[in-house]
Amino acid sequence: MISVSEAKEFIRKNSNPLTPVQAALALAAGKTLAEDIVAPIDIPAYPQSSMDGYALLFKDWKASGELDLFGEIAAGRGDQIELPKGKAVRIFTGAPVPPGADTVVMQEKCRVEDDQVIIEDPLLKTGDNVRPTGSEISKGALALEKGTLLTPAAIGFLAGIGLTEISIYPSPKVSIIVTGNELQTPGNPLSYGQVYESNSLSLKAALEQLSIPLPIVYRVEDQLDALAKTLAHCLENSDIVLLTGGISVGDYDFTLKAAMLCEVETIFHKIRQKPGKPILFARKGKKLVFGLPGNPASVLTCFYEYVLEAICILQNSPITLHQQFVPLAGPYKKPAGITHFLKGLLLGETVLSLDGQESYKLNSFAKANCLIVIPENSTECQAGDLVEIHRLPI
Repeated sequence: MISVSEAKEFIRKNSNPLTPVQAALALAAGKTLAEDIVAPIDIPAYPQSSMDGYALLFKDWKASGELDLFGEIAAGRGDQIELPKGKAVRIFTGAPVPPGADTVVMQEKCRVEDDQVIIEDPLLKTGDNVRPTGSEISKGALALEKGTLLTPAAIGFLAGIGLTEISIYPSPKVSIIVTGNELQTPGNPLSYGQVYESNSLSLKAALEQLSIPLPIVYRVEDQLDALAKTLAHCLENSDIVLLTGGISVGDYDFTLKAAMLCEVETIFHKIRQKPGKPILFARKGKKLVFGLPGNPASVLTCFYEYVLEAICILQNSPITLHQQFVPLAGPYKKPAGITHFLKGLLLGETVLSLDGQESYKLNSFAKANCLIVIPENSTECQAGDLVEIHRLPI
């Protein structure tokens, strides 16, 4: 049995980014850039007005104080005019500043009388309100580095330099295998000894939050041959396989045996933690397998602490569990030698350990917005002690 930190290190060492793919820019939000992007053009491609006003040659205005009005230039105008000496042209935000002009004065500081533009801006300077060619980025300059997370702003920036397709690290394909003869599909009546199956829905919702393509869910009875056959199929078609249940050492726990039949290499099995002690991490080639405990709170805890880390490595994106230290609202005791992950509620500047920490209870997890980490060498926390929390992506 290994520690939490050792488990995470094993995951990092055995997970590798997926092969980059070409993708439409419009569909790349949230992905990670797999190439350096060099600007193919200057942005802006011409001197551009930053506001509605009048474009002029500054020295002409300083010499005369008044300028004759010479038409107007709206954004999107395709023909290029040259501003004659001693003239000012009405201009609008985003429009090209014509040759012969070097300054734009905002319309609120101008008035027009008898086709003359009278400027009332004593602080006006040469170049005011003009965006120079290439002032955002010059042609040939590095626009975004490989490894950049494609935020909405990054997507807009790349669109603004004319790109429609880029190289990204794709999201992994995930399959979910649910085991357990006692499980019943929600909506059907429960027989004695049955419980409703919820783990697949929780995992699908968690993956959806991460913009992972919708996984295929397989329901398998507690039979070794059936489980091995389904696992082999998932390994052919997925980058990550998540199994829920059947990972302990009971007579009907077949996950480890099925993995062996599929020639899957076990990296670790069991972590000194609660909940989720019997978690399995394995691999076959570059394909990753997580055997998650069957209890619902254990499943989600292990997903956020371990599966999420692997997903982020595969798609080369930042780990999405934000870590911070905050005061604990009340005392907590536990035995030494095991890490506890507590369902927590961050309230302002303190965090509350919720009631109902048992691994089978999801009602408390439904209210949680973080996991409180009580390390294995700790036995007691007092109210006000700083504890590490992992913010959930909710």
